[in-house]
Amino acid sequence: MMIKHIQSPTIIEAAGNKKKIIEEFFGNVNSNTSNISIARMKSPEGWEEPGQKPEFDEYTVVLKGTLKVTTTNQEYHVAAGQGILIGKNEWVKYSSPFEGGAEYVAICLPAFSPDTVHRDE
Repeated sequence: MMIKHIQSPTIIEAAGNKKKIIEEFFGNVNSNTSNISIARMKSPEGWEEPGQKPEFDEYTVVLKGTLKVTTTNQEYHVAAGQGILIGKNEWVKYSSPFEGGAEYVAICLPAFSPDTVHRDE
């Protein structure tokens, strides 16, 4: 049996045009966990990051505000209380263009890694 009590998250620098806070609870950085990452994100109004085509599934649950999720074929506005799954190798771009920004939890399987996210140039 394994038990890991996380006392606090690690703050990780985020990609994008504005400062977004990433609080990693589980993942490669905070818990040395490569099979899953769980992080709380706080993105300000007007934030956007480059598109990406990651080698991991990303499950997102929005806690506050609305997150804009753009894929190759569609645009989604994921509001507080809603979630979205983006499968691995799907192109996706996340942003929070709406008033108040967004706060959400992202779970990546396997864990997020700068080497496997494949951001647009």
